[in-house]
Amino acid sequence: MGELLLIIVGIAVVLAVAYAVFNYFSVKKLEEGTERMQEIAGAIRKGANAFIAYEYKVVAIIGAVIAVLVLVVISWQAAIAFVMGAVMSASAGWVGMKIATYANVRVTNKARESGDLGKTLKVAFKGGSVMGLCVAGFALLGAVLVYAIFGIGAGQIADIISHTEQTNFIGLKSNFTMTLSGYALGCSIIALFNRVGGGIYTKAADMGADLVGKTEEHIPEDDPRNPATIADNVGDNVGDVAGLGSDLLESYVGAILSAVILAGELFMHNIVTSSAFLSNLLLFPLIFAGCGLLACVLGISYIVFKPKLSNNPHMELNIATWISAGGAVVAGCILSWFMFKDFGGITDKVFTDAGFRVGAFSPWLAAVCGIIAGIVIGIISEYYTSYDYKPTKGIASASKEGAALTVTQGLATGMISCMLPVVVLAVAIFGSYAIAGMYGVACAAMGMLSFVAATVSVDTYGPISDNAGGIAEMSYLDESVRGITDKLDSVGNTTAAIGKGFAIGSAAFAALSLMTSYLFAFQQIDSIKLLVLNLINPMTLCGALCGAALPYMFSGMLINAVAKAARQMVEEVRRQFREIDGLREGKVLPDYEQCIKISSSGALKQMRLPCIMCIVFTLATGFIFGPNFVGGVLMGATISAIMLAIFCGNSGGAWDNAKKYIESGGVEGEEKGGAAHDASVVGDTVGDPLKDTVGPSLDILIKIMSTISLATVVVFSQFNVFAAAGWMEQLSLVW
Repeated sequence: MGELLLIIVGIAVVLAVAYAVFNYFSVKKLEEGTERMQEIAGAIRKGANAFIAYEYKVVAIIGAVIAVLVLVVISWQAAIAFVMGAVMSASAGWVGMKIATYANVRVTNKARESGDLGKTLKVAFKGGSVMGLCVAGFALLGAVLVYAIFGIGAGQIADIISHTEQTNFIGLKSNFTMTLSGYALGCSIIALFNRVGGGIYTKAADMGADLVGKTEEHIPEDDPRNPATIADNVGDNVGDVAGLGSDLLESYVGAILSAVILAGELFMHNIVTSSAFLSNLLLFPLIFAGCGLLACVLGISYIVFKPKLSNNPHMELNIATWISAGGAVVAGCILSWFMFKDFGGITDKVFTDAGFRVGAFSPWLAAVCGIIAGIVIGIISEYYTSYDYKPTKGIASASKEGAALTVTQGLATGMISCMLPVVVLAVAIFGSYAIAGMYGVACAAMGMLSFVAATVSVDTYGPISDNAGGIAEMSYLDESVRGITDKLDSVGNTTAAIGKGFAIGSAAFAALSLMTSYLFAFQQIDSIKLLVLNLINPMTLCGALCGAALPYMFSGMLINAVAKAARQMVEEVRRQFREIDGLREGKVLPDYEQCIKISSSGALKQMRLPCIMCIVFTLATGFIFGPNFVGGVLMGATISAIMLAIFCGNSGGAWDNAKKYIESGGVEGEEKGGAAHDASVVGDTVGDPLKDTVGPSLDILIKIMSTISLATVVVFSQFNVFAAAGWMEQLSLVW
């Protein structure tokens, strides 16, 4: 009966993908506008296509190497699942980027023709919804295929139930949880390269355009005289769209599969003993995600099919998100009762063994903890990043005193903003654990992203609107057009900060759940109460210290990468203003192609080291120091990455919106092009790599480390340098 419920997921996937196709073509059939608008949009589209095609070639080579290693070290099933995950993640990023490069100019034209904010919002959101629906649809499609092909078809679930252990090519155990880890790892690899590569690209171009164009030449943002403007707009698509899509897909998959993997581990270690109960624990995350996707279809339809949208885009987007979240909550309640009602009362042994303290409703209530936490974190992020509130207004006012105080105030705001989200996460983790044990913590991660299709749709509309504003500026359209797109873009900055909060919050839940599965993988115990990672153990403590430093090292490498590429961009923009006669006066156009090449080559060159480092670090330390050290690394990295990601996302978003607040006339006596505006541009430039490169990459960092560790711990727990040399035994005796 349980497997029949997968039909719900199948219906949700088909409906979501069909809806995405409908929105794709309904946007594409709209008019592109003037010849100049079409020319600029074509250049952006060409640059984005060229970059992502080359990036995917690089990733394909690295992915092929990893797939072979997974095949040899883990299993052929995990290797195939890895490839499936990579394909799904890459496909979502590619489709989202394609529609964004078509939607941008059509948003500009709708603003030009109608002068109506609501009508323009609808076009931008339609474009964003293609990405949102594809992210959830492709992620669930791959997960269901892995479940059906390997879990049911190849009998890996039956092996778990019968406690049969299959072995791989080198004689180590291989099971369904490792196959699922392979799928999650494939999604993570693509997300990492898309986020890092796209983030370096977009911020190098953005910083180059701002530092020379705004602060040196005092020309407007996206002025056609600025050589880096096209590269900047290309970057919005490859970084903030393709990167965003792959990132959230990876988070979504990680949240769902962490619960499925943990359920398998609980049964294999005899904590859960009912095979019927296990089947439902394995299925619940997938079906809950399918119900959430159906709810998102309703939420997205509110904006797509509403006859007339208001001129308050923030309200309209919030309503769509609330409909999606509310639908997921209601559907989850019904599903939880239906799937678990037959296993007795609250005190039945089946429930108490799993840690379910509210009976059949336990997994649903745990998921609700995640949903509530996500919404509250989103509200907190909005408070610290929107220029409707005091923190961002304070940064804008500080700009009157110069760039130094702008940066100082932004740093302070970002640091202060870390506390409340972390408290919310802590309460949600404790609450979900109290309700449904460690499985409940995994359900909280799943709940937080259960309406990811809606949140990604809202997030993606932002860079589409940003691109639309650039096209309006470069096409010499009336200022009213840019006013409409800037309003949409400003709201997009806030919604993007909220989306990043959801991503890092779910990463914390998923990482904790995967950590439990990781400990189960090398500790032969039959009670979750005995599952311990002893932080006072010197090996674990050393790992925690190194792990806590790793996100800072990773972030520094990313900022350096952006700075190197941006430096080349600044030099090129200055050269063109210096050497091209008539450029400053607007008599001739700059060489856009050269700036696109600089951003592309810089991003592709600089992304490799940080990406490979975070993959290799976990494996290297595991095969040298063993599983306890890696357990410490995971704990330290997770804790420090959460703080750092929140800080980067909120401070960067606040700096960006402080600049927009000055541009909108919010600071009395200050306007665009003045000294305070110049200072705010510096703050925005400092925040660019933080909010769009570092922050979004950190949640991928901790999940990819957790997934790699879980997939390979069976190997390095038995084969590591310390154990081979007998040092581990000596340390144990001393300790």
